Amino acid sequence: MNDYDPVNWPEGNRVAVMLSFDFDAETLWLSRDPANAKRPGTLSQGTYGAKVGVPKILETLDGCGIPATFFVPGWTAEHHGGACEAILRGGHEIGHHGYLHEWIDPDFPEREEEALVKGLDALKATLGVTPTGYRSPAWETSPNMIALLRRYGFAYDSSLMDTVNPYRHTLADGSEGPVELPVHWSLDDAPFALFSVRAPRTIVTNDHMMQVWQDEFREIYRWGGLFNLTMHPQVTGRPSRIALLREFIGWMQTFPGVWFARGGEVAAAWSATRT
Repeated sequence: MNDYDPVNWPEGNRVAVMLSFDFDAETLWLSRDPANAKRPGTLSQGTYGAKVGVPKILETLDGCGIPATFFVPGWTAEHHGGACEAILRGGHEIGHHGYLHEWIDPDFPEREEEALVKGLDALKATLGVTPTGYRSPAWETSPNMIALLRRYGFAYDSSLMDTVNPYRHTLADGSEGPVELPVHWSLDDAPFALFSVRAPRTIVTNDHMMQVWQDEFREIYRWGGLFNLTMHPQVTGRPSRIALLREFIGWMQTFPGVWFARGGEVAAAWSATRT
């Protein structure tokens, strides 16, 4: 069976929609340059995600009656516990997203495990959560990390762009690894709307983003697959982008057979079709 063949989603649904939010907060800037710790203007971009973005996103999701998955670095859980607790109260899933949004360097595998364990410990200590899903910061991963996920009991990863639908990783020894829930830059808000002084990019309009996401959704719907949308509270939490999210969710809800699900549910449902 090909990774792009139609999936038998629960209750005969045509497509699975996974709305995911990488709740980086300030880690996105702290991990790139430690000197940013002394730059409150720079860090305020991430602070906005915790102060305004997450509450407005949760309000929007609640109004639409759908669940989501939030990938949270351990540092974020330690420093923005209230926002993370609100995510859990809303019935949403919390996944692992490193400790300080560290990019994986395959030349230093010991650092990969250190960040993984530190993030796990932080999520457990602050929120009482042992996540079953992982998303690598910046989607940079390695074969070693995939093996670590299996060793530490993760059910799924969501970091790779090699196909559209879920698939099962095969480890170097031939054993089964976690389920992969693929992502792509076209289904991410950052390339469209996350500005950087060091690497400037045009901030596009809602109409532009909507067209890209709708076009992708229509074809994935036709294929019968997984629509995995990655967003960030500091980006989609901006006022006009909240309006975009609300409109886009409402548009998807007009299609029959759309299953809005958390990452863990998507991975479990796909796995059930392979047994």
